[in-house]
Amino acid sequence: MTATKSAALDGTRVLDLSRILAGPWCAMILGDLGADVIKVENPDGGDDTRAFGPPFDNGESAYYLSANRNKRSLLVDLKTEEGQGIVRALAMRSDVLIENFRIGALEKFNLGLDDLRRANPKLITCSISGYGRESPLAGRAGYDFMIQAESGLMSIIGEPDGPPMKIGVAISDLITGNNAAQAVLAALFAREKTGRGQAIDLALLDCQVAALANVAAAYLMSGKRPPRYGNAHGQVAPYEPFATADQPIALAVANNRQFKTLCRVLGLDRLPDDARFATNSLRVENRAALAPLLTAVFATKGRDHWLERLRGAGLPAGAIRTVDEVLESPEIAARGMVQEVAHPTLGTARLVASPLKLSGTPVREPMHPPTLGEHTVEVLTDVLGWKKADAQTYAEHIKAKD
Repeated sequence: MTATKSAALDGTRVLDLSRILAGPWCAMILGDLGADVIKVENPDGGDDTRAFGPPFDNGESAYYLSANRNKRSLLVDLKTEEGQGIVRALAMRSDVLIENFRIGALEKFNLGLDDLRRANPKLITCSISGYGRESPLAGRAGYDFMIQAESGLMSIIGEPDGPPMKIGVAISDLITGNNAAQAVLAALFAREKTGRGQAIDLALLDCQVAALANVAAAYLMSGKRPPRYGNAHGQVAPYEPFATADQPIALAVANNRQFKTLCRVLGLDRLPDDARFATNSLRVENRAALAPLLTAVFATKGRDHWLERLRGAGLPAGAIRTVDEVLESPEIAARGMVQEVAHPTLGTARLVASPLKLSGTPVREPMHPPTLGEHTVEVLTDVLGWKKADAQTYAEHIKAKD
């Protein structure tokens, strides 16, 4: 019999004091990698996303389910000395603490991070906020929509003659959550060498500005404000959707070789010799002249015809699919990206799985996002050593506050 492989973070404990998305997303990644993630929730409804919806199924929010697999839920009232004592005791037995409280809030609960790290020098604390703990805007609450607006991201999304637009998911939160997980892993690695934890200070604004990538680099080089290109690429052409006789396709032609191949597929063999389109830079400069020439040919046949021809020639081309088409597609099934897990109130729940594929230390099998306070007794007895009767009494008492 083949032994089951351990996940990379088996034996690591994460105390998750965060809520909504960036912090929980980070904690979920660490949970996927094998960490024991204890999600601390208030008895007055728990994580805000439990109420985000519709859709709901038997009281469970799809939003909440998206960011909270592989965790245990513990109910704690931080306004009480008892609750503060529980969190403090857990911090002494944890490797990582994640939080996204407003600045100064944990100090009011007698849970200052500096004090916790002094008491547990190996503890890694990860603070996530809109603008950073060391910032002129440190006291301002940060929300993804505000960050998309204030980071400049919205200014580059949308049609050239239309208004700025946001991305359809909370991308600033998700990028920050990914960065936070990366920072925590680096801190755990560093602790192996130094024996000490450290403080991580992550700002949604910083993470989203960093993710402007080539757009930010172009401004820093040229001093020119980047315009909106709609679905086209600012530095590459043709790299955009094209209408066909029925449904549109997405085409990504990134170099001269691919452009010549495209022209051959479309029967436009002389086009690469046109001085306006000889290089990518010229195609970008003359995109308004190039796009109609390609569109006229694409309009003669349907999407499937062109996808077969383009892919057959080795060109990057794809259908513009809806979410349902993607999640029910055979390639997503083949990659195991949608998994069905047992759930205490739903019976079963279909969840998007972790995208991380590690051969030696694979991610753990997904555990359902916990119901509110589901593991209160378990955590108090297994982690803190409470007597089961005392833990059950506590759980009943704190649920009564809900």
